[in-house]
Amino acid sequence: MLPAVILTLVSLTAAGTEAAEIAVTPAKPASGSWIDSLFDGMRAAAEGLEWSDERVVGDWRLQRRAGAADAEARILDPAERVVEAGSPEACRARFERFEQNGQIPPVTGEAVFVLHGLGESRQSMQPLVKHLRAGLDATVMTFGYASPRAGLATHANSLAQVLAGLPRVTGVSFVGHSMGNLVVRRWLGMAKPDDTSRIRRMVMLGPPNQGSDLARLAAGNSLLASLAAGAGRELVLHWETIARQLQTPEFEYGIIAGGKGDDRGYTVLLEGDDDAVVRVAETRLDGADDFLVLPVRHSRMMRHPDVQAATLRFLREGRFAVPAEAGGDQRP
Repeated sequence: MLPAVILTLVSLTAAGTEAAEIAVTPAKPASGSWIDSLFDGMRAAAEGLEWSDERVVGDWRLQRRAGAADAEARILDPAERVVEAGSPEACRARFERFEQNGQIPPVTGEAVFVLHGLGESRQSMQPLVKHLRAGLDATVMTFGYASPRAGLATHANSLAQVLAGLPRVTGVSFVGHSMGNLVVRRWLGMAKPDDTSRIRRMVMLGPPNQGSDLARLAAGNSLLASLAAGAGRELVLHWETIARQLQTPEFEYGIIAGGKGDDRGYTVLLEGDDDAVVRVAETRLDGADDFLVLPVRHSRMMRHPDVQAATLRFLREGRFAVPAEAGGDQRP
């Protein structure tokens, strides 16, 4: 059996495995072989760890390769095809031309940004994105960040650029999974009041708002600690520092935690109820407008129908719909 510390590392990166699983198990496409779909999904999941969004307008995006010695950028169309690659300056100019000639339609009105977690890609959030798009009168977009390649401040700056690139959007809401919530909270810590005035609501899914005991276990092992990189390294080794940089939202927000509703949870590695990665107690944050525990593992939250329904309800009404079979703590 693997040592507990190795299991800890596996648990911390379980979301990345889930991202690949979701990406490579869609229905068989009408054209092309299933193996083409498999490799496309694997490629997209791997690239999600390398590229961070700088502009997102609908399903168009301008990205930069994170951590590259030479600045490298690219433009992806809604089919995830690279239509331009080169210097950031050249790609920004091309992106602006696409906007000016109407090839990239402007986003107006209400928008929702969905953020993935540590070791994941944007593809991991697609089941939830699909549900939200069907139920909201808003433009639902994903924000991708190369979590292992840079720290939270860098990812927060990327988010700031994306939001600044949507001047015609009148209201913004967020849905974050795991570390995606910390990216938003880090951005809030550096944003000016004018930047946050149009933020409406936020739903946090499995957020490590109080840090992570699994990360602390990894920090106690020199090998695992040395392997941690980017935002994951901050979570493992520098939580006390980054915690002081995280802003508590001043707008409406709700938290959905995964757990069994007992004192055991899904893993023996953690004390108390948990979703196999984050303890229920670690998700809490003072000031939440609603709190819900659902019987779901951390890496499966975005695909769980009750999580999807509760997220949609909060974005609409500022409260969670509580399924009759839901167990555990359901209020702040």
